[in-house]
Amino acid sequence: MGTTPLAWAAGGGHEAVVGMLLGRSDIDPNKADENGQTPLWKAAYYGHEGTVKLLLGRDDISPDTSDRLDTAPLWWAARLGHEEVVKLLLRRNDVNPDKPGYNHQTPLWEAAREGHEEVVKLLLRRNDVSPDKPDRSGRTPLGEAAAKGRESVVKLLLKRGDVTPHKPDKDGQRPLMSAINNGYEGVVRLLLDDNWNRT
Repeated sequence: MGTTPLAWAAGGGHEAVVGMLLGRSDIDPNKADENGQTPLWKAAYYGHEGTVKLLLGRDDISPDTSDRLDTAPLWWAARLGHEEVVKLLLRRNDVNPDKPGYNHQTPLWEAAREGHEEVVKLLLRRNDVSPDKPDRSGRTPLGEAAAKGRESVVKLLLKRGDVTPHKPDKDGQRPLMSAINNGYEGVVRLLLDDNWNRT
């Protein structure tokens, strides 16, 4: 099954066309393509806030449907730093903000990896987000942020009492060693200071 006209319009951010198509009774707003990508998935992926609003305005929309890689609209919006789209999706009770996707990486894990500080803040405000949830390799959001040198995100995560700052992944690699190996001086300093303050 190929991409539907609605999905094409949603992916392109063509709000007027999306609105026109949604007005038809023979249009299924949740119809996915061969990759499992729905119109909402495409709109969220490309960060089209207005189109996402239109789709979420439908009573029959399924906002948490994953594609064939198990990645939902929120997962991609968080990974790509589409802050306003993340806000819209987080307002929905039928969206799981901690839903793991590819390799068991959560939206928070992805936002931390990419250094999207404002998206990380939005997700950390939720009581139903686990800030220390590891991916398939055992690496936590803090571990990934440290490995990528995302200093501002590391700061945010270290303020949390429910984050284990020196938790090793399945290979025994700790956040501090990841930061040292990659030469991220600022992150190393943050982790060393945190370790000192906790001992």
